[in-house]
Amino acid sequence: MEQRRGETRGARTKWIINTLLLILIWKCASGQFRYSISEEVQEGTAVGNIAKDLGLDKNALKERGVRIVYGSNEPPFSVSPDDGVLYVNRRIDREEMCDRSKVCAVDLKTVLQNPLEIHHVTVEILDVNDHAPSFPENKSMLEISESASPGAKFQLQAARDADSGLLSVHQYKLSSNDFFRLEVKDRGEDRKTPSLVLEKPLDRESVKTHSLFMTAVDGGKPPRSGNMTIIVNVSDVNDNPPVFSQESYVAHLSENSAVGTTVIQVNATDLDEGSNGQVVYSFGNDVDVRAHTRFDLNPTTGVIVVAGPIDYEESSRYEIDVQASDKGAATLKTDKTIIINVIDLNDNAPEMEVTSFSKDLPEDSKPGTTVALISVKDSDSGLNGKVMCYINQDLPFLLTPSLQHNIYSLVTKNILNREQQSQYNVLITAKDGGEPCLSSEKIIPIVVSDVNDNSPEFTQSPYTFYITENNTPGERLFSVTAQDQDEGSNALISYFLMRNREGANMLTSFLN
Repeated sequence: MEQRRGETRGARTKWIINTLLLILIWKCASGQFRYSISEEVQEGTAVGNIAKDLGLDKNALKERGVRIVYGSNEPPFSVSPDDGVLYVNRRIDREEMCDRSKVCAVDLKTVLQNPLEIHHVTVEILDVNDHAPSFPENKSMLEISESASPGAKFQLQAARDADSGLLSVHQYKLSSNDFFRLEVKDRGEDRKTPSLVLEKPLDRESVKTHSLFMTAVDGGKPPRSGNMTIIVNVSDVNDNPPVFSQESYVAHLSENSAVGTTVIQVNATDLDEGSNGQVVYSFGNDVDVRAHTRFDLNPTTGVIVVAGPIDYEESSRYEIDVQASDKGAATLKTDKTIIINVIDLNDNAPEMEVTSFSKDLPEDSKPGTTVALISVKDSDSGLNGKVMCYINQDLPFLLTPSLQHNIYSLVTKNILNREQQSQYNVLITAKDGGEPCLSSEKIIPIVVSDVNDNSPEFTQSPYTFYITENNTPGERLFSVTAQDQDEGSNALISYFLMRNREGANMLTSFLN
């Protein structure tokens, strides 16, 4: 009785340990790690210890192997197969890799074998203050009428800093003077546009030219700066600036619109007469290069048309400053911001990335065995970017969604039989939710490997033969043949006689 109780406790303990191990393996297989490192660090700099975070010692790491999967390009990081440390593989320039994005992250996949595990690793690239603010020009020339009223604003060229966030342009400073002050408009996304504001009336007869010095300072410690000289020439009396007919201009434009498509028309009037009342239109000084290549502005009519490819995935919104100027000797200008919202179209088909676990799948694999992982993505937004995957129902496989977004697992549905079918070509179809929908397909070849699950079978049973007495030893009497449906070494057949040791069947003692 005591022995049975001990065996019961042992079995129960073993079951609990196995259950805990399965839970631990599941957690590890679906783990995600995040590291961070500054840009421009030396090659070979350690980022993190993947093996330590996974709880693997060096021996286990060498047995299972570890590698990095990073698309078709050379990965910026590599992992040591000896100790599992993630290293910097090449020079990392955050501005080159992520432009001016607030968060710059590199997504990697870490793959372990035996059993196969895929862990997602995200490395955030931290910005360093390696760029100073700079202006497009060292000197800016402004012409301002002596009739300009205090409070008049004159937009200046903004400085650009390749760094982002706090390390981009933080503030502007203006040299001490009696007539002007700076006003800065914060546009978000590291964009600050300075404007020169007139503090008191100008007198051309007293001072014809004002020389100012503007400095752009970033938020680094220590900060970096860039300078621009502003020359203000005071001219005589064109005292009415153009006035736009609307307080705001907002347009909606479908992506992929043809070149030449009219987006919006702006209109401004000037109460002055002659050339002082003639209005021409131009883009403001702070319109970025991308907007310049996508749109054209008719200087006479104020019509904005499409000039380049419009892609929602590249930019969903454009904010363009349009400047209305008169033709007076001392030109007066008025700025107005135009908002262009891009409407998304379903113009991107889903993309699939397949990670197969092994080349061959044993025919005795249990239902639920994972064959491959499928990652899908669609660059469109909303329903246009929602993707569903499916396969044919008549296959012995299932496509099940993973806990992670847009990741599916291809698993076995039934027990396989190599002797009935030794290979499958599984067609996976991904469709988005757009109208009309777009789809893509990918074929996964699956080879079913043999296991020794078939016994040899004789071609006849029983065999009947006749022999004469007084045969010469070594003489051939008859032959038998057997077949095995397995392949390779599992189908190799050897023959032997079942000899009765008790002597009941003496005939076998005369045969070999």
